[in-house]
Order: sequence, then C-alpha cells, then structure tokens
Amino acid sequence: MATSYADLFPPPVYNESLPNGGNPLEMDVNAVFQGYEYHYVFQVIMGCLVFLIVPGIGLLYGGMARRKSALAMIFQSIIVMAVVSFQWMFWGFSIAFSRTGGPFIGDLSAFGLRNVLAAPSFGSAVLPDIVFCFYELMFAACATMIVVGGSFERGRIVPSILFSFIWCTIAYCPIAFWTWNPNGWLFKFGALDFAGGGPVHISSGSAGLAYALLLGKRSKYGEKTFYKPHNVTIVFLGTVLIWFGWFGFNGGSALNASVRSMVAIYNTNTAASTGVLGWTLFGYIRHKRKFSVIGACEGAIAGLVGVTPAAGYVSVWAAAAIGFITAIVICCFENVNEWLGIDDGLEVFKLHGIGGMVGAFLTGCFASASVSSLDGIPTIASGAIDGNGVQIGRQLAEICAIASYSFTVSFLVLLIMKYIPGLHLRVTDEVEMIGYDVYQFNDEIVGEWALFESTDEKPKGDVTHGVEVDEHHQHGPSSSTSTQAEKIEEAPNAKV
Repeated sequence: MATSYADLFPPPVYNESLPNGGNPLEMDVNAVFQGYEYHYVFQVIMGCLVFLIVPGIGLLYGGMARRKSALAMIFQSIIVMAVVSFQWMFWGFSIAFSRTGGPFIGDLSAFGLRNVLAAPSFGSAVLPDIVFCFYELMFAACATMIVVGGSFERGRIVPSILFSFIWCTIAYCPIAFWTWNPNGWLFKFGALDFAGGGPVHISSGSAGLAYALLLGKRSKYGEKTFYKPHNVTIVFLGTVLIWFGWFGFNGGSALNASVRSMVAIYNTNTAASTGVLGWTLFGYIRHKRKFSVIGACEGAIAGLVGVTPAAGYVSVWAAAAIGFITAIVICCFENVNEWLGIDDGLEVFKLHGIGGMVGAFLTGCFASASVSSLDGIPTIASGAIDGNGVQIGRQLAEICAIASYSFTVSFLVLLIMKYIPGLHLRVTDEVEMIGYDVYQFNDEIVGEWALFESTDEKPKGDVTHGVEVDEHHQHGPSSSTSTQAEKIEEAPNAKV
C-alpha cells in the first residue's frame, strides 16, 4: 500500500491539557503543524485580502456621498477596523468562537484571547488558533463597516463608533456563533453558509435598515443632488478593492488550502462578473440605452454578496447563475427606499440585506455534495439540485432568524442611545447644510489652499473646506452657523 501524506505528516490534534498549544520555552509549538504550514500561510494571506474590503467600503461610501460629507465614511472605515480589532481581542472572538457555550452564544473562556495562540483551532485543525482568530476578525470588521453606511450624511461619528462596538458584540458575534460554531443552533440545524451571507450581509443589511429608519430622512431629501455621487472614480476604486478582497473572503472560508478553496475563488470572480452583466443589462434597458459606472459597481457587489453563502458549495455554472439572479432581483427593488419610506442613501439594506437573502435562498437550491467534498475532509452539503429540497426550508429559517434578530436588537440599541443626553445620533439641519465634514474634520476631501493664500502679515486662522474658521467653529455648530454658511457661499469655487 502506498504511503499517504497523512501517514508522513499526521494531522494536528487539539490537546485539552495544552489549550494554548504548549509552552514555547519547553517545546516547539510549531512541530504539530509540520507538513501543514502551507495551510496557515495561505490563511493569513486570505485574511490580509479581506482587510482590503474595509477601506474599500470606505472609499465606495465616500465616493457615493456628496463632496461636503465624503470624509466621514472614509474616516470611519479605519476607525471601525480599530474598534472591532479591540472588541474582537477583548471578548468578541470568545463570544463567537469559544470552544464551549450554549446554542445561542459562546462563553468568555477565551476572554482577552486567553489561551488563543498555537493550539489547532476548532474551525480547522490545520490552523493555529491565532491565525483562525485573525481571519475571523476581518469578517467582523467588514460586517460592522457595512452597518455604518446606514448613518449616511446625517449620523454623528461618536455615537456611530459606540454603536459599532455594541452591535458587533450583541448582534454579529451571536449570529456568527449560531452559524459557524459547532455548538450553534443554526449549525446543528443544518443551515448552509459558507462565507457569511447571514452573519455578514443579512445581519448588516438589517441593521443598516434600522439605522436609517431611526435617523430619519436627510433634510431636503428628494432633491436630485442627493442621488449624485461626488466622485465616480473613488466609487470604482473602492469596488475594485472590495472585489479583490473578496477572493480572500470566500477563498479562505474553506479554512484550508484545498481545491475547494480554489473553486470558491473562481466562483467569486464568476458571480461578480455575471452580477455586472445582469445589472448593466437591466440598467441599459431601463435607462434608455445609457450605461452607468455606478450601476456596474453595484452589480459586482450584488454578485459578490449573492455568492458569499454559496461559494464553497456550488459549481461554477451555479455561481454564474447566482450572481446574475441576485443582481436582477436587487434591480427589481430599485425603489425599496420609497416603498419603506426610508433614506438609505448607500443602499445598505438593498444590496446586503436583500442580496444576502437571495444568496442564502439560492444556496439551498444549488448546493452540491460533489463541490463541498472537494476539501478532502470531506464536507457533505446537498441542496435541492441534489434532491435535498428540505435544505431550502432550512435556508429560509436562517434568513428569518438572522434578519429579525439583527434588526430588532439594532433598533432597540439605537433607540436607547438616541435618548441618552449628549449621545444624540444625528447632526443638526444646519450641519447638513454646511457640510457634514466641516463640522467634524480638520481635513477636506480635495484641498484648495492656494485660493486662500495671502502675502500680508496678518495672522490667519485655520482653513477648513476653503473657509477660514476659528476654534469656536471647529467645535461644532453654534449661533454663528449662518455666518459660516455665508462664508462658504462667498468662497470662490467652494462647494457645499
């Protein structure tokens, strides 16, 4: 009999007596992974790719905003990464991926990443705990950044940062536990979610809906300028980063460097491409034979969202169908903001909430055991295409549970925050008029400093958004807000 690879290099096995993988002063903690190093190197690379999605979302959101409010979303992308990284290290990873816990939430056995180091992770034995922890952190940051889009152009940043920490703790982490932790009730129920259609997209889309609903509409909502992104190039750049990062998002979700991972990567590109085609075709017909870069970008994201729960379960042709169908369905919900009476300017609910639901449903239709078993473990996941029609019912149960839970807890948290003194969620109408960024930032999206340079010796104050301001103006709106607005209007080439 031929000697197998597993005979030469026995797979890593978790040792309960060494929960952290052992004392590195007394033993080589790397030895257990001998022959399997390529798995965790691959996984770290996938995690670094996923990182790019967060600033990509920031650029996408910033480009879709009006110029005077563009910095807020770019800034929050880096703040969200910082806040969620702390939350994940503090207790997030333990709540979502502790080895023990009930059916709904993990315990604090890994609080502060206690013993999270070199032991084989329960997510995949070929990955050290610290690698698995790093990879899953990026998913938490992506989901939280998507939610922030619900505050578009009217939500204050400090409450948004606090809400990000709370939402990741009480919404994302429990839902991730349900879905991916072997102790979670959805995991045991048999719902299929390869890379986060439920924990990332349905949950964040539902939370974004709650955020937009509670904040209310922007002042002067309905004007044509509200729907005109200030910089299509930045939107395109953000989309490219998201698309590129998604190869790690889906490709790494097999948690090993197997053929299944490679299929997931190919499926990711396929679905994004057919999403672009579907959205472009729909828009070309609907908008009198005119193309749209923004539409193509939204189509790519629609395809990526749709294939996320299915990437490691379906064939390439099924992934193509999922991307196309998801894009067309979302296009049919083009007027969902008007139907619901909300101001979701970044279409968080439409793209991620509805798109995630469509993807989860289609996963139940197209999941194939022949694809899911490609990781060699093997993982067996069958959908209606394999004759397992009941899987569609399981997927619908997952959709209802995640959407209702995330929306409810998000709405309640935001409602409580709204009435805490000093923690009001929304900026004033005057701030919206002047510009969200001039109220909260010393920077501006495009500097025009030369217009305000002077050769006289008179001391000048700071200049923000092309307007000379004093310290009083920099600390928020006041009775002189109207004067500030007048200066903006008088400044040459200054844009509100």
